[in-house]
Amino acid sequence: MTHAQLVPKAVAWLRSYRCGVVLSEQACASGEMPDAIGWKKASHSVLVECKISRADFLADRCKPFRQKPETGVGCERFYLSPEGMIRLDELPTGWGLLEWRGGKIVIIQRSAKNFRTPVGFNYEMNLLLASLRRVEIRIAPQTITDFLKWKNRMAEYNRGTMPEGLQPIEKEANFFLETALEPVSGD
Repeated sequence: MTHAQLVPKAVAWLRSYRCGVVLSEQACASGEMPDAIGWKKASHSVLVECKISRADFLADRCKPFRQKPETGVGCERFYLSPEGMIRLDELPTGWGLLEWRGGKIVIIQRSAKNFRTPVGFNYEMNLLLASLRRVEIRIAPQTITDFLKWKNRMAEYNRGTMPEGLQPIEKEANFFLETALEPVSGD
């Protein structure tokens, strides 16, 4: 198993873990380059670092955002490695462990869910915005806004009827627009 083979497995696992937005190997302003990071409801982020050798795992401890975990990304943080490579007592406090066993990812230890600080959140925003900018450059001269409105153009092209299988934006489920806060009564 190579690192290049393990990263797409981490991405697939994040999707199965209900992350609707997932990025892999994208640079962050902090210098961190998550192997895979995904976001769930309420901006809850999940980081997966893929390690295929003990040397790589041990070297990870020396990175500045591991030395000062408050500067790292991810509300939850996991290592993903081949079976038996990382012992639970070697994990940084609160980190989870995923293993590649028999052709699938198995959760060995769950992660704490409260790692991310305001600094980490800002780095995540930087990562997301930088990624959106990369998309915008690739679709130029079209803007991201216009690109996202393609359904409107499809309905217009089809004389007001949405093509089969597509829903109007107002009926499209997007739980990322929901908040984690309960409504406040009496306001």
